[in-house]
Amino acid sequence: MPEQVPAQAEAQGRESFGSRLGAAMASRGPLCVGIDPHPALLRSWGLADDVAGLRRFSLTVVEAVASLAAAVKPQVALFERHGSAGMAVLEEVLAEARDQSVLTIADAKRGDIGSTMAAYADAWLRDGSPLAADSVTLSPYLGFESLRPALDLAAETGRGVFVLALTSNPEGASVQHVGGADSVARRITSAAARENERYQGSLGSVGLVVGATVGSALADLDLDLAAVRGPILAPGLGAQGATPADLRATFGDAYPLVLGTSSRDILAAGPEHRGLREAAQRTLAGLRQG
Repeated sequence: MPEQVPAQAEAQGRESFGSRLGAAMASRGPLCVGIDPHPALLRSWGLADDVAGLRRFSLTVVEAVASLAAAVKPQVALFERHGSAGMAVLEEVLAEARDQSVLTIADAKRGDIGSTMAAYADAWLRDGSPLAADSVTLSPYLGFESLRPALDLAAETGRGVFVLALTSNPEGASVQHVGGADSVARRITSAAARENERYQGSLGSVGLVVGATVGSALADLDLDLAAVRGPILAPGLGAQGATPADLRATFGDAYPLVLGTSSRDILAAGPEHRGLREAAQRTLAGLRQG
């Protein structure tokens, strides 16, 4: 039976983001490489903390790992700190990733209401936008339904979103764990599952961000991530302490949905392509073994 995609995307002859990501994870493996041009990493590569260094660093990462990773994830804030010239570099990075046939996750964590949320959706998910990525991270803490402009535009254009659900920073629990059996995190995961009902026959295009180091929180809050049927972006692999074995233990039945994300552990192996590729391959081998 042919794979189905949402009516909006299907009408335009497009494959959904979830379908494309699922195929990439199956063929390349469940690795996302973060593009995080921190000042310290730029220095370690012998680059200046300026726009030229930013460009050299970011494009080198794309060139090195594009054929290995299911996705790359530029951290938008680290481009924004260089002003308009930094955002122009981000546009170039997104374009290069498209040319290299690797999916992109713009780690922007946008979230607002009404026309402002619609403008964020327009920037990151609209066809023809210079910042258009394959997917974008979103913050639901003005209410999940406040994300509606992005959810609908992503479905229309064959793109995806990753909604913050359960982060591993200590402060996150003060919001996300509130409510016990009816926690904020559980409401977010349930809302994402409902959104993915429109994506039948493939991985859903509404993913969640769940930290790789959340430990027992999934069990404590009784979260069924497998039922969401969307990809799980799991930052924290490598330098932040999580191992592939930790991911398998933490996510259990939902592990096949997990896109393990490593940034510093791989980026520290630069600036040569060979070092970056070898680090990515090591991480990928661990993810495949669990």
